[in-house]
Amino acid sequence: MIREQEILEYLKDVQHPAKGDKSIIELGMVEKIAVEPLEGEAVRVTVTLGFSKHRDPLAEYLIGSTKAAIIRHCPAGSEAEVITVIKEEPKPKKKPGLDLGLEELTNVKHIIGVASGKGGVGKSTVAVNLAVALARLGYKVGLADADVYGPSVPKMTDTENEVPGSFQIPGEEPGEQPKDVIMPIEKYGVKWMSIGYFASPEQALIWRGPMACNALKQMILQVRWGELDFLLIDMPPGTGDIHISLVHDIPLSGAVIVSTPQAVALADVEKGVNMFRNDSINKPIFGLIENMAWFTPAELPQNKYYIFGKDGGKTMAEKYGIDLLGQIPLVQSIREDGDNGTPAALGSGVESVAFLTLAEKLAAKLKDVISPTRR
Repeated sequence: MIREQEILEYLKDVQHPAKGDKSIIELGMVEKIAVEPLEGEAVRVTVTLGFSKHRDPLAEYLIGSTKAAIIRHCPAGSEAEVITVIKEEPKPKKKPGLDLGLEELTNVKHIIGVASGKGGVGKSTVAVNLAVALARLGYKVGLADADVYGPSVPKMTDTENEVPGSFQIPGEEPGEQPKDVIMPIEKYGVKWMSIGYFASPEQALIWRGPMACNALKQMILQVRWGELDFLLIDMPPGTGDIHISLVHDIPLSGAVIVSTPQAVALADVEKGVNMFRNDSINKPIFGLIENMAWFTPAELPQNKYYIFGKDGGKTMAEKYGIDLLGQIPLVQSIREDGDNGTPAALGSGVESVAFLTLAEKLAAKLKDVISPTRR
């Protein structure tokens, strides 16, 4: 009597025209084969074919072709029957680690990483003031402080004593665990989130790479950001595991890189540029921001002293074919305002103008965000 394995070979001739002429065997549509003896050498073959939830418009064709293939190869007098079942499409496997999706980023237009090749160049200061400047221009803005080992957003926004609220939303399917959602802190027209809200200022976060990466993903993907034009991510300095995890798990629109004009800092900028342009990451760089471009004393606002060198950022931008988005002066009030928790971009001095100009240039780079979302 004909065996099931032989029937499988016969069914390789049955091809799905809409699936690149792959056979129903290749497509995994054959769920079950049963062979029963009839008179003489004849057999009754019952084949169960599985179709997706949305019925295949070629189902009748495939059923007929399956019967024909069986009758054609089996002894005279054989019978063929095809049973169809609707099979559930397998759910995509979730990555090991933190079980988080991108639902909370659905209404965020652009996610921009604020990066630097090394620490000490004022990246966080630029990120906070850029967020405030964008908000002053009428955009809806959020900032996630991803610098887990040195979170400074709470200090620079005078929100150190704030504690983000949270609530639960039920699972989408029966038996699914509810999901915790974190509410960001809102101040100066910006939604803020930082690991600093969950740890005391003097507490050292002694985390290995995977733990830090999971904490960051939770701090970004589990936050109820709502509708935003821009979500800035203040990334840790340098290039490493956290950066790779962020760009792979968070749908970054691109990045801006902060540096000083100093040669030592610019040498590390090259590493940052090459990281974002690496084939495995391949994210656009919207521009370079030269911080501490020159020193201007309050009593001599027209004077410029190039303490860290002149036009180093401009030269680097030209070398790599990226825009120089802005040059931020080294002004004492920027430091004082950051220490006091009132970002300099809130004011009206030269430093505020510099940040507002920077924000305008960045917004102009992203054409579909030129008109701010109404508040």
